[in-house]
Amino acid sequence: MPVKLKICGIKRREDAEYLNEFQHDFAGFVFAGTKRKIDFETAKTLREVLDPKIQTVGVFVNADIGSIRRLADNQIIDFVQLHGDEDNGYIGKLREVCNLPIIKAQRITSREDIKPYDSDYYLFDTMKTGEYGGTGESFDWSILENVEKPFFIAGGINLGNLDGAMKIATEKSAFALDISSGVETDGVKDKIKIQETVRRVRNYA
Repeated sequence: MPVKLKICGIKRREDAEYLNEFQHDFAGFVFAGTKRKIDFETAKTLREVLDPKIQTVGVFVNADIGSIRRLADNQIIDFVQLHGDEDNGYIGKLREVCNLPIIKAQRITSREDIKPYDSDYYLFDTMKTGEYGGTGESFDWSILENVEKPFFIAGGINLGNLDGAMKIATEKSAFALDISSGVETDGVKDKIKIQETVRRVRNYA
């Protein structure tokens, strides 16, 4: 199965239009932190702009489950990504009110760091201890061996290391790459970087 691509941190109408033009798989809406955080109304507008074929992922950190349900019920998000301290108890409660696939992010520095969660997917990223969200730095992707669930690879992927990321993702049967700052210039999504990233992921052999 070809490796899919998620571009995270969509904030502006222009960002959504870039994704429509170059047609990839997932767009990430961040509902936590400050740098890329958006609110319900912005997400609703962006979902209306995005091509329906592009699936949206809501990124949350220790969020109130009701807020996730509201976004799901309004068909603004297609996947839920949990990037905080959410445990299996939280995931179970979320499943009671939300029928969307769940991605659980994990900080990883070695194969032994991988923890079992009742999610549908894992996402592996670099995160500072005690903090939430990625650092924009990569980790040793080669440690992703025999992961029992479909998984996303995140953390510092950009045009400089994209071919290496795709090689590892293909070898390890990753579900998708997750890129945010790697397609930005001065903190803003860059059309040319998105175009080249999508082209190289699509044409990787």
